[in-house]
Amino acid sequence: MENIVTTNRKAYHDYFIQETWEAGISLLGTEVKSLREGKANLKDSYAIIKNNEVFLLNCHISPYSHGNIQNHDPLRTRKLLLHKKEIDRLWNNISQKGFTLIPLKIYFKNGKAKVEIGLAKGKRQYEKREAIKEKEAKREIARHMKKF
Repeated sequence: MENIVTTNRKAYHDYFIQETWEAGISLLGTEVKSLREGKANLKDSYAIIKNNEVFLLNCHISPYSHGNIQNHDPLRTRKLLLHKKEIDRLWNNISQKGFTLIPLKIYFKNGKAKVEIGLAKGKRQYEKREAIKEKEAKREIARHMKKF
């Protein structure tokens, strides 16, 4: 059972998502408590591979409301936990021009915090407009079908 904490809604608007992976995330105790309260934001966050390890950058997890002076830094770099083969495969895909790793959602699965990361290629402005037109057309068709 998945308990979704936050999603990156803008990711599907700004990027074409080619593949997705589920990764564990290395957190501090107060970060887990804050996630359980649902206080996280994936806007402008991304992942990088450095020294055969994957790190999540710019992911904002708010300080725990009942925390003390040992509360965590909200924007600290967090390590993502993946198998070596998965990291190698990601590295091969990212080395191609235009690809990046974007976190899509943070959720709890079997009591453990997980991050779904996607291999993404950026959309151009005209592609975003086409996607919006397509979405509106589907909505219009659904509205007309509802009448009958």
